[in-house]
Amino acid sequence: MTLQIKFLGGVGTVTGSKYLVDTGEARILVDCGLFQGYKQLRLRNWKPLPIDPASIDAVVLTHAHIDHSGHLPMLVKQGFKGPIHSTEATFDLCQILLPDSAYLQEREAERANRYGYSKHKPALPMYTQRDARESLEHFRTSPFDKKVDVAKGVSATFRKAGHILGAAIIELETPAAKIVFSGDLGRPMDPLMFTPATISQADYLLVESTYGNRQHGERDAEDALEDIINRTAKRGGTVLIPSFAVGRAQALLYYIHELKAANRIPDLPVYLDSPMAIDATEIFCKHPECHRLSKDQAKRACHVATYVHEGEDSKALDYDPMPKIIIAASGMATGGRVLHHLKFFAPDARNTILFAGFQAGGTRGAAMVAGIDRIKIHGEYHDVRAEIANLHMLSAHADADEIMDWLAGFETPPKQTFIVHGEPDAADALRHRIEEELGWSVIVPEHNETQDLD
Repeated sequence: MTLQIKFLGGVGTVTGSKYLVDTGEARILVDCGLFQGYKQLRLRNWKPLPIDPASIDAVVLTHAHIDHSGHLPMLVKQGFKGPIHSTEATFDLCQILLPDSAYLQEREAERANRYGYSKHKPALPMYTQRDARESLEHFRTSPFDKKVDVAKGVSATFRKAGHILGAAIIELETPAAKIVFSGDLGRPMDPLMFTPATISQADYLLVESTYGNRQHGERDAEDALEDIINRTAKRGGTVLIPSFAVGRAQALLYYIHELKAANRIPDLPVYLDSPMAIDATEIFCKHPECHRLSKDQAKRACHVATYVHEGEDSKALDYDPMPKIIIAASGMATGGRVLHHLKFFAPDARNTILFAGFQAGGTRGAAMVAGIDRIKIHGEYHDVRAEIANLHMLSAHADADEIMDWLAGFETPPKQTFIVHGEPDAADALRHRIEEELGWSVIVPEHNETQDLD
């Protein structure tokens, strides 16, 4: 029986995850994410897939982050008619993430046309809010640990990945083999999310490698956050945190609540300035089965911040001279309200721009963490004089040692392990460790590569 996997994204980079499994009788796409970062990657989002979307029988999602789900509206727009399988929490999050992604694209196209800084005449969004809503009609939800039929002869089981709310490791069973997709693996000792489920067997394995070449370090996240907030407050400055709306924003609220409750930081006002993060925070409280916190703990942590819904209230934060903490999307400073705050706060040395996790190459976040002294926003350059910091330990991704510990749970080696979802140096470093320490057969695939699975 034919069994192939085609790597349509999420290789050579941490974005654009798309893996097509073809059994000869069914085609299943695992994840359907947007490419982000470098322009040459983002241009891939506009190119037609090398296969007809109408020929895909089903999509199975590991989780809701845009680099795993954000191309779904385009897939449906181009003719996909099948079901999209996910956990319930992933669907709840996609209901806010996908329309928001479309809204940001529409706004950016509108702004580019108004101010004339796009090379395209007119600039158009990749997809619209209507396209996003149409894609949501294809979702079918399943609980964790229950096998569900997704296409002819193919079933999927969602196991807890511990990355964000609803995130799953997927066990895909075909007539010829069992393929496991790690998705994005969370951290085993995360205070909010559960430890990733142990997987004992797979014929083939796709494992992420975001932090495949590094460790998060031993320093406690609360200690590091305490130091940054306190020294910024002493300067009379504001801490601006570009944050991923899903997962990271809720973790930050939890840590800030704990620090305030212990009187370890001043009682500064805290603002959650992202409608999407606000919605995601409410969904977090709705799904206590997906995290470690009790309902009361989640409620207290989420209420440490003032929610900023309206755009005018967001703008008013920039002109309030009082020291404060602002959490705003997006986490790599690629869009959203944080861009307007960056234009105001980045030029002032009293302030701190605090990133909270991995910054993909080609993003403003990566450039600022690397020490750039000017950033381009909305077609204009702005000085960067504020302190720049990044709390790597706040990442929702397992580091290299934690990935290796998870792999140790397999009772027998997979026939073949594929390293995905990592920059080239991280993917190759993880390949080397798996080969040397576990003795497994490992491949780092190329973009659009097809592998025949025996």
